[in-house]
Amino acid sequence: MKPERKQQIEKIIGQKIIRIQPLDGGMISQVARIDLDNRGPIVAKLGNGTHDLTIEAYMLNCLRQRTRLPVPQALYAEASLLLIEFIDGAPGLNRESEAHLGQLLAECHQIKAKAYGLERDTLIGPIHQPNRPSESWIAFFRQQRLLYMTAIARQSGNLPPALDIRLQRFAEKVDRYLIEPNRPALIHGDIWRANVLARGGRIVGIIDPALYYAHHEMELAYMTLFDTVSDDFFASYQQITPLDAAFFELRRHIYNLYPLLAHLTIFGRKYRQPIDSVLRRFDC
Repeated sequence: MKPERKQQIEKIIGQKIIRIQPLDGGMISQVARIDLDNRGPIVAKLGNGTHDLTIEAYMLNCLRQRTRLPVPQALYAEASLLLIEFIDGAPGLNRESEAHLGQLLAECHQIKAKAYGLERDTLIGPIHQPNRPSESWIAFFRQQRLLYMTAIARQSGNLPPALDIRLQRFAEKVDRYLIEPNRPALIHGDIWRANVLARGGRIVGIIDPALYYAHHEMELAYMTLFDTVSDDFFASYQQITPLDAAFFELRRHIYNLYPLLAHLTIFGRKYRQPIDSVLRRFDC
């Protein structure tokens, strides 16, 4: 951390920094634990100029105000600097913490809204995420998730033309497989193992949101993509909100095209094959 940035943080917090410890972070920020002279530690995120960290602060504040999810408090935010509460937990779930996570997310997904989307656009990782309100979930998913992220992947140069065409054709017929939920549900939007902190069999922190109102299955689908959770999570979740077989057999694969395209954009061609596999599942 540059000396001028250290001085800025000391001035903002009003405490002398006694130790700076780098933490594992996302691809869009440097992340460090900051130990202070006369108070508990905090976390500093330093932007690289490609995104606005005030958006993350906005999402954290929304989750703190609207849900019981244990998200860290945003202490200070500007475009290139975010200071948040330090949470003493670590990635890695066991049966007890998975069950707790199922309860927390099921309760979060009970938070209602009049439309899908959000009051403002947000981010998914380093990628702009549009949230123009829509009364139709299927229309929202088709235009602002599947076709939008297909276009972003195309612009990155990582999406081959043939795969691009197949995705566009599939988008035209997603209404054959998707359903309109009873209501929009508030989702965190980026739940995977590195974004969930546990301690003693309980979830103590959930970080790095990609917030909006969606079909709650959108959240759950991504959690199956990289084996973030097991049956213990789903057993707990379904005590509050049951899921039908078609989610596991069909819809989750469709919803996972969105994060797969985001990963293709960010990390490159190794994500072409999983996208191809989803399309083949639907004979497209």
